[in-house]
Amino acid sequence: MNRKFAGVLAIVAIAVTSAVAGMKNPVVGGQQMYPTKNIIENAVNSADHTTLVAAVKAAGLVETLEGPGPFTVFAPTNEAFAKLPAGTVDTLLKPVNKAMLTKVLCTMAPTSCSRMRRVEARW
Repeated sequence: MNRKFAGVLAIVAIAVTSAVAGMKNPVVGGQQMYPTKNIIENAVNSADHTTLVAAVKAAGLVETLEGPGPFTVFAPTNEAFAKLPAGTVDTLLKPVNKAMLTKVLCTMAPTSCSRMRRVEARW
């Protein structure tokens, strides 16, 4: 019985190892997302997230999201942004609306914004 168990365990171990070795990086917006890159480095390569990247830049959150994670980001696609009422994105991207845009984006990346607030509090 111990030999059978050891044999089954060895087969399972080989199968798991093979599955993990065969895993590929996730593809988002037609591009691979690499675990060695930060959120910004990955997002700028996604054709589906150009509006989000523009918003993150306009809000001044690039440096925060390039920092050490981990981060949880709910990343709406360009298609999702397109469903907002006409003019909403353009209005939010204006420099005068930076605070409002930052507030909206912080609902999508709560961990990064809490870190940003801690850094601002130290100054």
